[in-house]
Order: sequence, then structure tokens, then C-alpha cells
Amino acid sequence: MTRQAKLALEDGSVFTGISIGATGEVDGEVCFNTSMTGYQEILTDPSYRGQIVTMTYPEIGNYGVNDDDTESEKPHLAGFIVRQLTRLESNFRAEGDLNSYLQQHNIVGLAEIDTRSLVRRIRNGGAMTGVLSSVDLDDESLISKARSSPGLVGRDLVCEVIPDKPREWNEELSPWNDLTRNGSVDTGDAEKRHVVALDFGMKWNIARHLQDVGCRVTIVPGTVKSADILACQPDGVFLSNGPGDPEPVDYAIKTIRELLQEVPIFGICLGHQLLALACGAETFKLKFGHRGANQPVQNLETGSVEITAQNHGFAVKEDTLPETLRITHRNLNDNTIAGLAHRDLPVFSVQYHPEASAGPHDSNYLFKEFRSLMDRQVS
Repeated sequence: MTRQAKLALEDGSVFTGISIGATGEVDGEVCFNTSMTGYQEILTDPSYRGQIVTMTYPEIGNYGVNDDDTESEKPHLAGFIVRQLTRLESNFRAEGDLNSYLQQHNIVGLAEIDTRSLVRRIRNGGAMTGVLSSVDLDDESLISKARSSPGLVGRDLVCEVIPDKPREWNEELSPWNDLTRNGSVDTGDAEKRHVVALDFGMKWNIARHLQDVGCRVTIVPGTVKSADILACQPDGVFLSNGPGDPEPVDYAIKTIRELLQEVPIFGICLGHQLLALACGAETFKLKFGHRGANQPVQNLETGSVEITAQNHGFAVKEDTLPETLRITHRNLNDNTIAGLAHRDLPVFSVQYHPEASAGPHDSNYLFKEFRSLMDRQVS
């Protein structure tokens, strides 16, 4: 027996479909992701905290779910929307079906709505707050709730997803990565470099890639102070991805500012934004964000174009960049900053995900560059 569910947006529009996953009601910013695969990685990406994610690809769930494709301990998003949920998974790696996975992790979902219409509304009007419910089906009530949802701006969502304590990482890349290996380095008997990774909501594949290029990785909560980080005697510091607005995460900005002169630093996504803020730049909210596995980015130093995975709703404001930072990459869809490097210090960052699983893998050479940067500082 199917249960009805509804999505209401703050602009007053309502979409009616069927309930999938858990029964209940959630609110958050409604966004969309254009990836054709990787839905389990999207579900378990902590950067989606506080968001209701809509998949633009019309059929989701066809290859099922498995334990190897998770990017954190559990899903973190508020809700999940698809056009068509496949009821029968078909893949030799599958260990279960998507709907059962959503139920297991108490994720409220919606299917069989016109996702194209929803995405057009967000693209035209910008990101909006919404309420997804299978328990309250009154349109006016849902619209009122959507309009009272707090959204993302000004909220520190990092504190909701960071780990409780430090950990040493010991998990290797999936053997499937060998099919598209690009830029990994065989360090052989070379000395491992110790990387302290500040976890603001870090995807696990980042740590796997760091280990793959010969690093010993210590993951610490993003609230850890600079003195404690330096006490670990790192060869480099990594700044992870994470959810929401970077500006309220002032404790991390302070820590990064204190680390700039001390060790090589590499930041991804939220880590890129926090690094820019620590150097004196400002950030702004994008109209509807960049989320998908098909975002073209140009490397301004080589002229090459990389297809990248992205998931962010904020970006660095170009006209606020200090002279100490130079732009290394650009998003070719809207010309926003996609990469930065410090002119005088061994510090760089990108606004996208070079570690992407399920892909693409065009940009994973950046982990090798970070390793080389640390090697040069040590030698």
C-alpha cells in the first residue's frame, strides 16, 4: 500500500507524490544534484546536512546499496526526492535496496513527482526552504512551515557532523579505483608524510586518497585548536568539506589563520572557503549551488579542463581576494572561483571534490601535488 507525501516550498508551490523511506516530516533547503550515479555517496555526504536533495536523473536505486560506497557512518541529509525509485536492484555488488536503506536510516523521501518542474523552479527562483511530509498533507500548513524553516545562511552546521574524537585512518582506496587511476604515486619505501585532517564533515574517500599517495592520516574534529594540531607534528594539514555557510565557523577560520605560516595546507570545498576567509576574503551564497558529477573546471595554469564533482552552495567573492591569493581554477559554467593558491606559502585549495566516488576522477592528481608540496618542505 502506497502512502501519499508532499513537498511544499516557501514560494507557495506544492508537489504531491508517494512516500518512500521513513514516514515523517522534515524541513530544509531544497537543492538538486545532477549526478546519474553515486546516490549512496550523496546520501552519506555530511555536506548535505540541513538539505532536502532532489536527484535530476529520473531513475534512482537501480544498482542498490552496499557498505563499500558510503562516505560517512550514516546519511546526513534532511530528505531525499526522486522521480522514480527502482524497486528491484540489479548489480553484483548490491547488498540491499535503496528504499530499505532509507527506512533503516530514518530518511524521509518522496517519489513520483515532476522533478524537472521542481528543478526549473529552483533554477529560476534560487534555492528555497521547504517541508517534506508524509504525515501532514495540508497545503497551507506545509507552506507556512516551509516559510518558517531557518535555511542555511548564518547557521553553523559543521558542529552537527564533526566526529567526537580523533582517529587514525587505515582504510585503502577501493580496488575499483585502479580502473581510472590518475596521478597516484607509488611511494614504495619512501617515508610517509603525516597529514592532520580537520574534519568539518569529511568524506571518507578523501582520507583514502591521502593514504594512497603515501600519507599517514590523523583525522581530528574541526573544532581542534592550532596548538593541538601542531603538537601532532604534521607534515601537512588538510581542510575538509562540510555543510552550510562557512562564515559562522569562526573557530576554524581562527585556527587556519594560525596555521598558515606553519605547515603546507590543502583545502577542499568548505575547507577552500574557510581558507579564503582566513586569508581575508569574503564568501557569498550562490543562487542554487553547484551539485553534481559533471561540472567543468579549467585549470588556469595548464589550460586543461577537468570534469569535476561538486557540492556547495557558497563561493568565494572574487573582488574581496587579498593580494596574497591567486586564482588557479575556474568553474566554466558561471566563472566562479574553483581554486586558489597562496602566492608566498605552500597553501592551496579547490572548490570541488577531486576524491569523488563514484567519479569523475580527472582531478585526483591534486593529492599527489599535496604530497609533493610536503616533500619539498621537508627536504
